Amino acid sequence: MTQTRASFLPVPLGLLLAFIAGAAMPAQGRVNGQLGTYLGNGMQAATISFGTGLVIILIIAALLPSGRRGVRAIPGALRAKAFPWWYLFAGAIGAYFVFSQSLVVGIIGIAVFTVANVTGQTLGSMIVDGTGFGPGGKRPITGLRVVAVVLMLGAVVWAVSPQLGDAVAHPGQLLLPMLLPFTGGILNGFQTAMNGTQTQYYGTFVPATVFNFVAGFAVLAIALGIQAAVAGLGWNLPREPWYYLGGACGVLFISLAAYLAKHLGVLLTSLGMIAGQLLGSLALDALWPTDNEGVRLATVLGSLLAIAAVALASVQPGARMPWDKRD
Repeated sequence: MTQTRASFLPVPLGLLLAFIAGAAMPAQGRVNGQLGTYLGNGMQAATISFGTGLVIILIIAALLPSGRRGVRAIPGALRAKAFPWWYLFAGAIGAYFVFSQSLVVGIIGIAVFTVANVTGQTLGSMIVDGTGFGPGGKRPITGLRVVAVVLMLGAVVWAVSPQLGDAVAHPGQLLLPMLLPFTGGILNGFQTAMNGTQTQYYGTFVPATVFNFVAGFAVLAIALGIQAAVAGLGWNLPREPWYYLGGACGVLFISLAAYLAKHLGVLLTSLGMIAGQLLGSLALDALWPTDNEGVRLATVLGSLLAIAAVALASVQPGARMPWDKRD
């Protein structure tokens, strides 16, 4: 089963969806962080998040006719070698990202972690688009897009600068732990491309998203089992339902990223999601602050610069710019 019908998504609408997908990421991080604090175990919280996400996407797959058709088509896709079989395990990259969070955020802080991850993500996305690894084929890395990437990195550093603290004064101590989020960011671009390729073949995001959560949950469950065998594990779970919304946020951004990769390319999808991540963090700071500082001016200005970077990256090759001379 392949998707043969031509489809078109206007770039502004695609970027709006990328913003929404990106905004779900800090929401998931905040919920999972609160759950990890409640349980006293970040790995346990991540496993619960992946588990609830898996349940949600399985329900969606069962309810949607296109989802059921897509899941049934997986064996045929593997027999036809429509894509490499290991694309089904792209979700292991998500588990690697969670691993890196649990291992180094306490060492380098969330701000440095974000900068390292975004740097890797933009680099990986440029590699994917430049080599044609993604479902949208080879997309030129224009000068404008390079400038947009530099602006985006500057926007992220600016937005998180109030949280950097002493990190800038001691960069040598951070280089080794920063490798985990940096490499995780590079791999994220390939994860988006692999999910997008599957989505293009099936004509629905459901099969790729299902296997993302299956693979990620399996990796985390094995790690949690080892942790339980070594140090023991308690299951004093909270009763409030909002503690379990992290999985729903994960379903939202993984499925949207898989859908958008074909239409926008991996680089533009990633930049749009990064901008959405900053805007989502800004909204969380305003509505659900974790300290007395509230919304910081640097975060607002960095988020605005991120939107400008996305707008610049969305300019199509050959398009007339406002400063071009008219005929």
